[in-house]
Amino acid sequence: MRLGIFLKLMGESIRFAVQVLTTNLLRTTLSLLGVTIGIMLIIAVFTMVDSLEKNIKDSLDFLGSNVVTVEKFPFGGPDPNYPWWKYFRRPNNNYAEYEFLSANLRNAAAVTIVGRASTTVKYASSSLNSVDLWGMTYQYKDVYEVALGAGRYFTQQEIEGGRPVAIIGDEIAQTLFPNESAVGKDIKIRGYKLRVIGVMEREGESFIGTPSSDDRVYIPYKMFTKTYYIGRMWGINPQIAVKGYADDIGMVELQNEMEGMLRKVRGLRPKEDTNFALNRPEAIADALGGIFDILGTAGWIIGGFAILVGGFGIMNIMFVSVQERTKIIGIQKSLGAKNYFILFQFLFESIFLCLFGGLIGVFIVYLLTFIPFGTLEVTLSMKNILLGVVVSSVIGVVSGIIPSAKAARLDPVDAMRSA
Repeated sequence: MRLGIFLKLMGESIRFAVQVLTTNLLRTTLSLLGVTIGIMLIIAVFTMVDSLEKNIKDSLDFLGSNVVTVEKFPFGGPDPNYPWWKYFRRPNNNYAEYEFLSANLRNAAAVTIVGRASTTVKYASSSLNSVDLWGMTYQYKDVYEVALGAGRYFTQQEIEGGRPVAIIGDEIAQTLFPNESAVGKDIKIRGYKLRVIGVMEREGESFIGTPSSDDRVYIPYKMFTKTYYIGRMWGINPQIAVKGYADDIGMVELQNEMEGMLRKVRGLRPKEDTNFALNRPEAIADALGGIFDILGTAGWIIGGFAILVGGFGIMNIMFVSVQERTKIIGIQKSLGAKNYFILFQFLFESIFLCLFGGLIGVFIVYLLTFIPFGTLEVTLSMKNILLGVVVSSVIGVVSGIIPSAKAARLDPVDAMRSA
């Protein structure tokens, strides 16, 4: 089919579709309502699911990506067939294990150890309680993202020497230093005076309430060990975090290598149970992904019923349109119009009608994204817009193929007589 004929056919189909829309507005509106509601429901569900997934994953960014952590308990809680007290009695991680892994792991991009505690931060006559204090090594910035809004990161000498320096979160900076720069000022933590060398960029409140760097103080790990006891049982249990490479094969090799080295450094015999857990944040994302898949399926089912009704409505419009234009079809065919010309003329009209209803549904979803949903940021992605267009087009083809085929098979003489 030549481009000129195709464009002419498309123009006529759109013109006839507009006539159908305006001739009997109530009938058309009721028929398009099913398609509009169906597309709106499907796109609304997928938009909410995508927004939820994005917001939750953004909230879990603090766990890092391609990171394996060494802890006592596995993600998701203890194995119900494994006594919880055995998890609790597992040994704490220690600095010697961190150094061993850092020196010997071949599949690791970076290794760090992090100690965490809750403390009080003081400056002059002001103080903040329940502040997250994190002590880490120099490679922390290579394992997790560190976004500084002001100042600088620790130097290797400051980390190795356990110097009294600190990087603070934006909320702490605004609270303790509301009218001045925090960089260069001295704060007190558990009797130690620490010089502020940097301030983190503001993260804001996360969707699921996960901790952010806004209320956090970072100090060198060796300085952290001066302020808190790192014990085998009742002391603070530091977390060892290892950054792997992006490919899945590399991550599997890294976990296997870590397991072998940790068993070796902890003196475990081949038949002894592993006394540590290797956790990956991706496990949480995978579990959430299954929930989102279920929600997406539910959206298809709910919207599918409305689309089914809308499809029958469009089919009814097309049958009426064929009946009303029988004489025109007879004239077109008597003048040499081919069957495919008549077929595509009505099929394009059906697709146009469904696209019109579908785009209305997508536009309604777009308007809904302006409604505030607390900390949940809802956005209509181009992927979902294209999904609405594609689904609408498919409905148009399915709904219009039978009436279009009926019009194409009409005998020109019989068509002109029946009119």
